[in-house]
Amino acid sequence: MVSNRQKNSPPDESADILPLIKGRRATSYDVARLAGVSQSAVSRCFKDGASVSQKMRELVMKAAEELEYQPNAIARGLITQRSNLVAVLVSGRLNLYYPEVLFRLTEELSKVGLRVLLFTLDSEEEAETVIEQAWRFQVDGVISASHLSRSQFDVLDKRGIPVVFFNRYFADRPTNVVYCDPTSQADALIEKLVGFGHRDFGLIQGPGANMVSQERSRIVREALKRHGISKIREATGDFTYESGGVALQELYGEGVNRPTAIISVNDMMALGCMDEARAVLELKVPDDLSVAGFDGTGVSQFASYELTTIRQPIGRMSQAAVNMIAARVETPDQSNEKRVFEGALIEGGSIAKAP
Repeated sequence: MVSNRQKNSPPDESADILPLIKGRRATSYDVARLAGVSQSAVSRCFKDGASVSQKMRELVMKAAEELEYQPNAIARGLITQRSNLVAVLVSGRLNLYYPEVLFRLTEELSKVGLRVLLFTLDSEEEAETVIEQAWRFQVDGVISASHLSRSQFDVLDKRGIPVVFFNRYFADRPTNVVYCDPTSQADALIEKLVGFGHRDFGLIQGPGANMVSQERSRIVREALKRHGISKIREATGDFTYESGGVALQELYGEGVNRPTAIISVNDMMALGCMDEARAVLELKVPDDLSVAGFDGTGVSQFASYELTTIRQPIGRMSQAAVNMIAARVETPDQSNEKRVFEGALIEGGSIAKAP
């Protein structure tokens, strides 16, 4: 028989709470019940900068730990009207440069509470679909390390989505840009090669519509012209390792005025060029052929390559891009900004005196 005292005693509320969350994630309401506070108090405890007493915070955090509670980022986004997602657009072409950029951008975005939504695209036509997908995910901003046309940029701008271009820009239109200008380093590289006695140069370009390829090719041509060299043999690749070997075969196809020094607009094609020279043409690098590149990727410095290359300050560029996009997510009406960085010439063992 149960006594009246036992019948009238208040129920053990903690016993009612745990069964409620079995099989599902705990909510802020569960935490509030266990801590004995309001749901709004729980929300304040998990909001940066919100005013809350130390005692209240301790109660809430203890209950949250017991229930293994974490705030729902999607639900919070519905309240704040922000997804905390930044779309990062990169070329789908294989390039050792992009993984490092993605790693750095992801790292810097995480520091400011933002997450990456990655899109890869190979052509301008694909950008239309990507922009619509980014819109459906309600991204807070876009960092583009791939080509966007003016009309595509206008779509994002009209929808109030801030854009930061990474190593790309419109020459006749102000935008937010983070860019590496390798002009001084390219000039130093050419000066060194000319000092080594090289007069016959080859240039391996990237795809014709690619802005990075266009800029680097122009910088190399102008640097060579400043040193009295105007005739350059040129071939075109697609930034891949394989295309570097094919480009070398094209440059070496005719026996007259074969280049003694080749500059590639990215490291990947330079590495393909070096391996093709050694394995197929039986040339010694750098004794028979000097090779240099752009980007300064980690693989380029492997002992079998030791490529002379112009490295970009990816870490500082990524930090600048993230700071720029985060500021414009918070305050959309900021004026456009362009941050320009210099590269660094890494002198490896892939260049030497002309044969």
